[in-house]
Amino acid sequence: MTFVSYFPGRGTLREQAYFEGKADGKAEGKAEGRAEGMAEGKAEGAAEALAMAAGTVVRLLDRRLVPLPDDARERITACTDLDVLARWLDRAFTVQSVDELFAEATPPTP
Repeated sequence: MTFVSYFPGRGTLREQAYFEGKADGKAEGKAEGRAEGMAEGKAEGAAEALAMAAGTVVRLLDRRLVPLPDDARERITACTDLDVLARWLDRAFTVQSVDELFAEATPPTP
């Protein structure tokens, strides 16, 4: 047995409007899905970058045998500011203590 779909008023403006609305809905849904996917991808990428930067700071300090208490390790891994993590990474190459790592830069005096 075959099934034949028949739209009442076949070939009319009503049918044309129906199919145009269906096509518009598909296009809109695809655009929304693409935008959501891109936003999710960016968020995942940012989270990965933060985790990698924090992990690199901790690993570098560990390799340099700089004492790293649990609270300092937590502060580094919980940081969500990529600029701060970049500053800590730069400092991790030369600091001798965690206090130096977290010290705020003081402006040079004239």
